[in-house]
Amino acid sequence: MADAEQATTTEEKLPFQAEVSRLLDIVAHSLYSDRRIFLRELISNASDACDRLRYEAITRPELAADDTDFSIAIDIDKPGRAHSLSDNGIGMNRGDLVENLGTIARSGTSAFLDTLAKQKDGKPDVTLIGQFGVGFYSAFMVADEVEVISRRAGETDSWRWVSDGKGAFSVTPAERPKRGTTVRLKLRADAEEFLDPERIRAIVAQYSDHIALPIILRGDKDETINRAAALWIRSKQQVTPEQHKAFYAGIAHTPLLQGSDEPWATLHWHAEGKIEYASLLYIPSAKPFDLFHPDRRHGVKLYVKRVFITDRCDDLVPAWLRFLRGVVDSEDLPLNISREMLQHNPVLAQIRAGIVSRVLGELEKRAKDAPEDYLKFWDNFGPVLKEGLYETTEHREQLLALARFRSTAGASLAALADYVGRMKPGQETIFYIAGDDAKALAGSPQLEGYAKRGVEVLLFTDPVDEFWVSAVGLYGGKQFRSVTRGTADLEKIPLTDGADKKDDKSAEPSADIGPLLASLRLTLQDQVKDVRASQRLTDSAVCLVADEHDLDIHLERLLRQHRQMTETAKRILEINPDHALIRKLAAAVGKDGAA
Repeated sequence: MADAEQATTTEEKLPFQAEVSRLLDIVAHSLYSDRRIFLRELISNASDACDRLRYEAITRPELAADDTDFSIAIDIDKPGRAHSLSDNGIGMNRGDLVENLGTIARSGTSAFLDTLAKQKDGKPDVTLIGQFGVGFYSAFMVADEVEVISRRAGETDSWRWVSDGKGAFSVTPAERPKRGTTVRLKLRADAEEFLDPERIRAIVAQYSDHIALPIILRGDKDETINRAAALWIRSKQQVTPEQHKAFYAGIAHTPLLQGSDEPWATLHWHAEGKIEYASLLYIPSAKPFDLFHPDRRHGVKLYVKRVFITDRCDDLVPAWLRFLRGVVDSEDLPLNISREMLQHNPVLAQIRAGIVSRVLGELEKRAKDAPEDYLKFWDNFGPVLKEGLYETTEHREQLLALARFRSTAGASLAALADYVGRMKPGQETIFYIAGDDAKALAGSPQLEGYAKRGVEVLLFTDPVDEFWVSAVGLYGGKQFRSVTRGTADLEKIPLTDGADKKDDKSAEPSADIGPLLASLRLTLQDQVKDVRASQRLTDSAVCLVADEHDLDIHLERLLRQHRQMTETAKRILEINPDHALIRKLAAAVGKDGAA
């Protein structure tokens, strides 16, 4: 009775954050076809906990003094239908358990859950769970109840976290002799396959063999079931494609299904010389759902002499390569380096330069040797790579050569070199038009005069295009020019064979258009900046363009959408002197400008 009263006074029942409840509901009601992911995610979390303690112990060795041999242990309880995974890492106290397992403290959570809830073959796409960094909750795919017992390094109290995943969890004091965490799963009746030692061995060997800690399967005789050697420090010849795929799946938190996201490219090298480091980087074959979220960072972890330092080192990889996944392990950085000391560190700067050089070199090779395959990469990550055009000048020429664009020349994407090679006699400018949709842009009236001359126009549909093009200005000595700003600059470009000469607006407009222009300027003086005869138009009656020194129309719209500006510049109204409507209006206007 006394024990029951004690339990009542010490147990604390807490509700999950609303977003966690939504996530667990999606997990519980999905029939995920490969539930092995739970074991990979729990092993990954345990490895991270050991990495964090090793890092903390560099400056506070007492935290790990009682046990410096880090490992992960798996226990199988067949009679109790339970599966346990333990580590001797940094552990968690009560506050950590509530914060880490009861809430999702990340921006964009609602957007993530909306994405997660989208149907995939009639089922929620729970393959995104690991991508969001909440792989722990995948345990509820196989368990009716999850219990976590943990003790934080340097503390004496232990705590138990328990939940059935149905809206709440409890936290109570517990007993644990040493630091670390144990996750115990009470398996569902349909998940008993995970009580089979052979099944566990096979999963670990295939998907967690790269974990650089011993993974021990407990039994009559304890057995280490992984090689416990960091994949990135092995030579390229020692790593098989299957091992690369498994390692990538672990660090990118992708599903384990056949045909799921695999690396589009693998870059594995060891740098030696003035500085030494090992790198194992992957370019994904699919675009992450949060690629353009403001909080998005690259997925490259920094190690020093096999000790994990941080996965939040912005100076390691430029933002315009944030799609990268993998590991960099330095031999030259000090083990006790802090995140603050990493900023502007000369060794890190050299590693960053090496990464950029290797990645751009690989992209150049793919673009040359496998152009169709390269277009798949560009479709996923081209908008991100183009951010580098205005963020860096050092690699601008390489990035311009790698860029691909839709254009009025056809359905295939064009390189800038291809565009310049197709320029018409008399054309001295690279013309482009910016907007949200390529098909709509291709039908813009501002393109009519260019089409009559066979002039190709690039179709810019990524928001970043408006920014890099103003920063770059030139390619191969040719200036970029928007067809919706300033004059058309078509005087020197002849019409194509078969085009009607009346479509050539290079000459001065007919004398009888003058009164109409004057009348429109007077009538519309509060709405437009000017009214003039158009070189652009051949079929449409009118169009609006920006003045030479004003913001382009689409760029202004973007800035207004993001509340970066409030005022709208007046536009120039261009009229087509040969359009039937314009001719009738001109005839109706008297020589004195009055109708």
